[in-house]
Amino acid sequence: MSLIPKHANSLKDHFLIATPALVGGFFAKSLTYICEHNALGAMGIVVNQPLGIPLAEIFDQLDLDARPGTVNQTVLAGGPVQIEHGFLLHDEAGSWESTVQIGQKTWLTTSKDILEAIANGDAKGQILMALGYAGWSAGQLEDELADNAWLTVAADNDVLFATPYEKRLQAAGRLLGIDIHLMSDAAGHS
Repeated sequence: MSLIPKHANSLKDHFLIATPALVGGFFAKSLTYICEHNALGAMGIVVNQPLGIPLAEIFDQLDLDARPGTVNQTVLAGGPVQIEHGFLLHDEAGSWESTVQIGQKTWLTTSKDILEAIANGDAKGQILMALGYAGWSAGQLEDELADNAWLTVAADNDVLFATPYEKRLQAAGRLLGIDIHLMSDAAGHS
């Protein structure tokens, strides 16, 4: 039994698409995958901002020997909170030490054992690694939505895992039937 009330309008397993109202700063032109959203706040991973750090460098820092072909992925800037902590989104379940299921075919893992499995070539499916996360306190995300800072759409694993990171924002916009590049920065309120 959970002591946290279920949030009737949860955006868990949705994308937040930054609008032009978010000028400058970390979230400008960002696409965020929401991992949790309830009455206490929200948590997500930005999925389209590369850090320029290859996964191989993370393996080196953790003294993990990686099989060839497992280290070509670029690590993403997941958000401005706990930037030294790794978060892995993946589309195959596993028996990792610290995993939560987000969507029907999407999990979030924060334990080192999944990195060991990736290095050994034992992890299945598609995986994104990010350092840090985005967090909102109770009501903060709702206020930002009311200020037209974000558009929302149900997440799509093809956009999340199969689309190159530089094309994810545009692809998420297409899920809404819009061209992100044509959005005006003068949003109105209804």
